[in-house]
Amino acid sequence: MAFDPRNFSFSRQILPVIAVIGLILAVFFIWNGLPDRQLSEPEREPPRAPAALANTERVAGAGVVEPSSEVIQIGSALSGLVTGLYVAPGDRVGAGQVLFTVDDRAARAALGEANAAIAEARAAIAEAQSARATAGRQLALYRNVDDPAAVSRAEVIRAEGEAAAANERLRLAQARLQSAQARANSASTEIGRLTIRAPIAGEILAVNIRKGEYVSTMGGGGSQPFIEMGQTQPLHVRIDIDEEQAPRVALGAPATVSPRGASDRQVKAKFVRAEPLVVPKRSLTNSAAERVDVRVLQVIYELPETDGLFRVGQQVDAYIAAKVPGK
Repeated sequence: MAFDPRNFSFSRQILPVIAVIGLILAVFFIWNGLPDRQLSEPEREPPRAPAALANTERVAGAGVVEPSSEVIQIGSALSGLVTGLYVAPGDRVGAGQVLFTVDDRAARAALGEANAAIAEARAAIAEAQSARATAGRQLALYRNVDDPAAVSRAEVIRAEGEAAAANERLRLAQARLQSAQARANSASTEIGRLTIRAPIAGEILAVNIRKGEYVSTMGGGGSQPFIEMGQTQPLHVRIDIDEEQAPRVALGAPATVSPRGASDRQVKAKFVRAEPLVVPKRSLTNSAAERVDVRVLQVIYELPETDGLFRVGQQVDAYIAAKVPGK
């Protein structure tokens, strides 16, 4: 049968074909857009109570590992270029050990000037003492003359004036010595302030400066500390207990602590203290059901030696025994 263009109709022949193709495409895109409903194992297990504590009265909390001295943020009393950096993260230092130095050339130049002034003042003191001794002997000689006609009154007055002037020059030289010594002490203090030392024995946790950088004492609130250190032998863990659960905590009882996501690796931590101030919650667990508008009681525990299981700043899960009602 030959195709007759006169019998061709778009609405009866072409439009139904387009509709069928559109329907097929719609079914295809809807089928591909369906969510994947296959079940799979989660990449990370949520924190769970240890089996030994599952049926006991307990209070759970999240914690952060910290040094037993807490983190000490080292700064500089004076601004300047870092001329020496003597520690790296992980180093153990003793109390008073030099951590870094700031450019002290100006302070050392001032110390040199002060030392020169001290030497000059001491020489002036020696000269004034000699002049005073000479004037004193001359005046005593004039006063011991029995014959008034042998020494005029003018000579006696001049000798008295020279003795008084020698005394004044000695006092001036002594004042200049004290001033020079004060300047030397000030310069020595500045040099000491430009040498930053460890306040306690501990471990270097972070170094945020480099040799040749300029350190400023005018940093804002968000600026990093130059060096962070602390006593990491032993480590402590700071556990946050929601204020509504705080009355249930049996203070003094040990805590079961495990690294976040590793509940099978548990250690017993020894109670150290409970902070007296209830503070806003800062340690977050990133749980969808977590409340961040609560205040928490912070309880400090001492971790045992675990060969690197815990690190400063690491988040942990903790369980503390709860008070038994009626006891």
